[in-house]
Amino acid sequence: MPTESAHPASSTAGLSASGLTRERARTLALAAGFTEAGLVAIPYAAEERDAERFAAWVRSGRAGTMQYLKRTGEDGRLTRERVRVPFPWARSALVCFASYKYADAPLSTKESKPWNGWIARYAWSSRILPSRVLPGRVDAKGERRPSDYHKVLLKKLRAVEARLHAELGEFESRCYVDTGPVVERALAVAAGLGWAGKNTCLIHPQLGSWGFLAVLLTSLPVEAAEAPEVVKDHCGTCRRCIEACPTHALDMPYQMDARRCISYLTIEHKGPIAEELMSGIGRQVFGCDICQDVCPWNEKALRRGPIVVDPDLEPRPELINPALDWLAALDEKSFEREFNGSPVRRAGFWGLRRNVAIAMGNSGLSQFTTRLEEWAAASDEGLRAAAQWALAKLRT
Repeated sequence: MPTESAHPASSTAGLSASGLTRERARTLALAAGFTEAGLVAIPYAAEERDAERFAAWVRSGRAGTMQYLKRTGEDGRLTRERVRVPFPWARSALVCFASYKYADAPLSTKESKPWNGWIARYAWSSRILPSRVLPGRVDAKGERRPSDYHKVLLKKLRAVEARLHAELGEFESRCYVDTGPVVERALAVAAGLGWAGKNTCLIHPQLGSWGFLAVLLTSLPVEAAEAPEVVKDHCGTCRRCIEACPTHALDMPYQMDARRCISYLTIEHKGPIAEELMSGIGRQVFGCDICQDVCPWNEKALRRGPIVVDPDLEPRPELINPALDWLAALDEKSFEREFNGSPVRRAGFWGLRRNVAIAMGNSGLSQFTTRLEEWAAASDEGLRAAAQWALAKLRT
């Protein structure tokens, strides 16, 4: 899948002397279907501070095995430190927020059946695949299939990009949805979309933290009088996210050690998971929502009522509190059928099985023993180690 869009640099015909305005950029983003958006000039006021924090985080080893975060340019600087390291032409960034605050969706922190796992809510996304097309209409009673938020939001972002080109002529640009060499959260804060909370997530004052970020970088200047208002940090003395993290990945406010984060462990990390972390993983089989589900700002966002969610990002019912037996029964072919086009596919077949084995061990249910005994002899080291640990836990 192409993950970026590029336009050659040339004269910015049609561009006014004052530059691109926040109001116009936001209007186009909302018209394309994003929930909120903000525009910031590059470089921005806090860029040096953010670059130093990111570099220090990577140097400390907290990025784990995510090698893409450690890439450097020819000058030895981390590619993601500053936008202008990989994109020296960049003069502005339009940061778009797409909410996945689903109405009436359960929280991972609420009581559930012990035979159910948990898939992070951002990965529930799906769309209706029409069963047939008839002249003049589409039969919408087709099968619900996984959808990829990267593709859904990239299409919206490119619509904004195309509109800007139609209005302002040619300019250099790139579109990214979770795929580019940029620190989206830092740009979102600089663009006035919220603050970075103690759980390290972007928190929007009205929308909370359940949202995707999409970034459009351009060579267009921002109107001088259009500096975005930075949103004040409203975390205050609250420590709910820090105290709720079962693997202690949030070892201090605003600091996260990816090597202990359940989302990293169940998605990015390949192979065996350290035994001392398995109990803390609980029933999470793909990603984790705990630090967001306990956040009072998300509680406030829920009380504000539902928002309009893109039809191509609606939740898929069977992924909400999924049955561990169902996930365990999937072979590689059925795994591909169920998760092709879904974020869950990133964990891989063996990675998901490993995670399911850990959840089975944490369930306390002996009904999973037979399956775990089978997996305890698996050729995949990660699954084998997880199954052996789970069996030992169930038996004691």
